[in-house]
Amino acid sequence: MRICRSIPETRVALAGAPRPVGFVATMGALHAGHAALVERCREECATVAASVFVNPTQFGPKEDLDRYPRDLEGDAGLLESLGTDLLFAPEAGELYPEGFSTSIEVGPLGTVFEGASRPGHFSGVATVVAKLFHIVLPDRAYFGRKDAQQLAVIRKMVRDLDLDCSIEVVETVRDPDGLALSSRNVYLDAAQRKRALGLARGLRRGAQAWARGERDPITLAKIAREPGLDYDYLACVDPDSFRAPGPDGPALLVAAARVGTTRLIDNVVLPATIKGCGP
Repeated sequence: MRICRSIPETRVALAGAPRPVGFVATMGALHAGHAALVERCREECATVAASVFVNPTQFGPKEDLDRYPRDLEGDAGLLESLGTDLLFAPEAGELYPEGFSTSIEVGPLGTVFEGASRPGHFSGVATVVAKLFHIVLPDRAYFGRKDAQQLAVIRKMVRDLDLDCSIEVVETVRDPDGLALSSRNVYLDAAQRKRALGLARGLRRGAQAWARGERDPITLAKIAREPGLDYDYLACVDPDSFRAPGPDGPALLVAAARVGTTRLIDNVVLPATIKGCGP
């Protein structure tokens, strides 16, 4: 596996690479969820490229940029073991040189839920992903369903800006106890982890109500609410617009909650039904 630290080096290394080129963008601290993205990419693409970059522009002033876990050596070892061909691991100044001031705004989709809780977050996400796409020039890029609103933002950006890259979705990977894998799970102590399990448990309860025929978004959110969790939001939404879903779906139950000082997100897919035929 080749490790590149600069934009020119990365472009040269990928020039003429066998197609299709698949790409997995990460912020490091890799776990089995990231591995699932790379494994799917390896199955479907002739060349696998990945990035490790803790993107400062998607963190707010009071968020955990400084303490976000970093382990480039360990990440590189995992990526190499999974068959990655190239790792792009730049310093912040490589992507954001002095005087950098351009950003991408994604409209109303970027201002609700995660966007409301973390102002400017999705502008930072869209900007860095667009830059990475222009550097790597992937044919396919792989993202996890756990970050559902991020996925919607990236899909919209690709459509709106006519970027020549297909966005491939990989299902959320969970620990055996049901907790969605996240680099921030390392912040949880044993008691907090037990409380955090309520996030997925409540969402499953909401999905069961949907399967029984419940379609009122407010009712579904109430059913999915788990006592004892400090929610930033919990809602039933359309998976593309993050507005109210149609009566026949598809829809998502999305949630963010704080457990101690750790903020966790999760979601569950509510599948579409054939109109008039029930769930």
